[in-house]
Amino acid sequence: MFTGIVEGRGRIEAAEHRGAERRLRVAAACARDLVRGGSIAVDGVCLTAVETGPDWFEAALGDETLARTTLGDRRPGDEVNLERPLRAGDPLGGHLVQGHVDAVVRVAGRRDEGAGARLRLALPEALAPFVVAQGSVALDGVSLTVAARETDAFEVMLIPETRRVTTLGTRREGDAVNLEVDLIGRYVVAAVVARRPATAPTITREFLARHGFASVQEEVAS
Repeated sequence: MFTGIVEGRGRIEAAEHRGAERRLRVAAACARDLVRGGSIAVDGVCLTAVETGPDWFEAALGDETLARTTLGDRRPGDEVNLERPLRAGDPLGGHLVQGHVDAVVRVAGRRDEGAGARLRLALPEALAPFVVAQGSVALDGVSLTVAARETDAFEVMLIPETRRVTTLGTRREGDAVNLEVDLIGRYVVAAVVARRPATAPTITREFLARHGFASVQEEVAS
């Protein structure tokens, strides 16, 4: 589990296939505390370190990761956002982030606003119920608040610190980013859908009467 508070950037040193497996080698200061088998979020994707060194780690990318995230497109020299897992007792500065990407979305627009910036992102229809104004999302592993919500898009604000610490400050229109919707919102929507009747009731006079509504004629007559 993560919080979406990026610790810093890493730089990809190698991205190559080894047999049927694709490996990423990432240079990062936080690797000194990372052990083999440990978890780390790379651009919002929870990965397992399969090899580690004093200032680097390697992670293997499975087929599902390659299909659902942007990591298959990363090349040597690219920078990525890094976050180590939340430990019991750590402050929850952002929101609960699993590192399980829901979709790759495109930046539909960008506008600088003072020292910050506003990003507009396309919103897949299937994920629309989970993205609400003032709610939380994770973009490339960065916890952000939804500043505005449209039918097929949403906007987030990047404060100067986010632009400085993360890669989102370099994102431009057309760029692809990893989106993870809010975990709590996902469970709330799932619970509501599960309790909803399979078919909506037909609104009849009898239905209204059973639920305490009198007809207009009856109210006038009384």
